[in-house]
Formats: sequence, C-alpha cells, structure tokens
Amino acid sequence: MNPLWRRFVPPRSTKVPDMQASEPQSDDDETEFDPEFDAIVAERDAAQAELAKMREQFLREHAELENTRKRLARDVEQSRKFANERLLGSLLPVFDSLEAGIAAAHGESPAVREGLELTLRQLSKVAQDNGMTVVAPLGQPFNPEHAQAIAVLPASEQHPPGTVIEVHQKGYLLNERLLRPALVIVAKSEHD
Repeated sequence: MNPLWRRFVPPRSTKVPDMQASEPQSDDDETEFDPEFDAIVAERDAAQAELAKMREQFLREHAELENTRKRLARDVEQSRKFANERLLGSLLPVFDSLEAGIAAAHGESPAVREGLELTLRQLSKVAQDNGMTVVAPLGQPFNPEHAQAIAVLPASEQHPPGTVIEVHQKGYLLNERLLRPALVIVAKSEHD
C-alpha cells in the first residue's frame, strides 16, 4: 500500500507542456478525491482549532500568572515599608514626653537639657531612617489629611484665615501614610 501522501500528489511528468497549444482546463472537471482526504482535512481543522484554543488559554494563564507575580511583589513592598508601623506608633508618646521634658527643663541644669535633646535627636534619627517624618504645620494652610483642628481662633494679620496658628501635638507620617494627625488650632475668618 502506498503511503498516504502519495495518494494526493500527482505523478510527475517529464513532458513539458506547450503553453500556447494547450486548452485551458475548466473548473467543471470533476476530480475524484479519496474519502480519507475529507476526514484528514476535518482532523487538521479540528487540530488547528484545538491549538488556537490552547494558545488562547496559555496566554490567559500567563497573563494571570504575571499579574499575580506583580501583585505579590507590590504586597511584599508594602509589608516591608510598613512593617515597623506598630513599633513607631508605640514610640510616639516617648517623643511627646521627651519634647515636654525639654520644654520643662528651661530652669534646670544645662546637662539635663542637653541629655534630653541628644536622646530626642537619636530617637528622631532612628525613626527618620525607618521612614517616619514629622507633621508640624505651624503657619501653613490647614490640611485635614494631616492635621486635626481642635479649636479655631479669629484670624489676624499674622495668621490669615485657614492657616494653622498653633500646634498642640505634632503629627507623624510613615512613608507618606498618616501615622498620627497633628492637633492644631486654626485661624478662621470673621465671616465663618
């Protein structure tokens, strides 16, 4: 039995056709095909359709895997940036106590005051190295995203309406996320 491909390949002719003398072949000539040919064509079409389906599924799964990888990398970065949020939040009262101690140590010996200032600078340096920044908006326009108004006073020439007149408690940001809002007094206009 001949291999399958030989059934579809016409035998080679050594005769060179005469282009001018030959009559054009009509499309009406009936050509008999082997019934296996239709089955093979159908099988090929089914295989191509299955291949296209598998290719599309592969591309979807690849995109989903890439999105998951990016999401996990973003989550790991966020976790790394805010891993010390609880610790730094717990240290905020220590900052407040040191600042209050420095303010109260005006009449004390210079050594005590210098010791408190040095301790506060060291603690501030460690917090700053870990992404914490201070929010102390004295004289700046009131920003409700970083400060909380606890009182309002009438505006003056020195303090235009909507500006912070006094900071009662500093606020803090950790990598641009609010850790604690600043407690402030805001100047209000006479018409408000």
